[in-house]
Amino acid sequence: MELKFTLPVFEGPLDLLLHLIEKNKIDIYDIPIAEITDQYFEYLHAMQDADLDVMSDFLVMAATLLDIKARMLLPRDEEPEEEGDPRRELVERLLEYKKYKVIGGELRDLGVDGEKSVWGSEHLPEEVAKYKPPVDLDQLVGGISTDRLREIFEEVIARNKERVNEAVKGYGQLKRETIPIEVRITHVRRSLSGGKRRSFRALLSEGATKEEVIVTFLAILELLKTGEIKLTEDSTTDDFTLEEREQQGEGAEPDR
Repeated sequence: MELKFTLPVFEGPLDLLLHLIEKNKIDIYDIPIAEITDQYFEYLHAMQDADLDVMSDFLVMAATLLDIKARMLLPRDEEPEEEGDPRRELVERLLEYKKYKVIGGELRDLGVDGEKSVWGSEHLPEEVAKYKPPVDLDQLVGGISTDRLREIFEEVIARNKERVNEAVKGYGQLKRETIPIEVRITHVRRSLSGGKRRSFRALLSEGATKEEVIVTFLAILELLKTGEIKLTEDSTTDDFTLEEREQQGEGAEPDR
């Protein structure tokens, strides 16, 4: 009578071998290769319909087991002394695989336990409580194309470069001064304080150097991100208008 059985799906040939060793309560350092090989081939027979890519690794291990089995059957006096136990390399691979499998199981259990934990808002760790999700700049500018902002920025940079080149013609090398972004943020705030409205292009053009234009642009983006200012499109001048955002009640989100 043909033996029929169902085995669970294994991650690979080492996983199957480890299952057979543990199932038969075999000492991993003294594997009965003939017995394990027979059971291994029974499993391969049940895998006949499996995908070829999956089968390839199992077939390689099958060839390895047959090679070990053949060397185990050789008389001791015909076996080269330097080879030692033919099972040694396989045992080392099994021990290494078992080590990582146990570690993986521990990590998986920690993940499962972590999913059962719920942090109350008053007990959140400080680093978690301070976390803010990334801000989508496209939402902050109210759907206005950021490509147009970039185009205006590049136009101002190009004009600024020509102006600076004319100004320094005939002079020696000039030392560049670093401009902190905090300074430009303060400048933008003052430019828009008291309900003032400024042209995006004009505010950028105030920079005397390329670095000032860049830092001013970064300052505007930072204030947009924090919701302190807002940007509206001015179709009549092909530009944008910057102004302070109206302060809302505590806890309310800024309008988009």
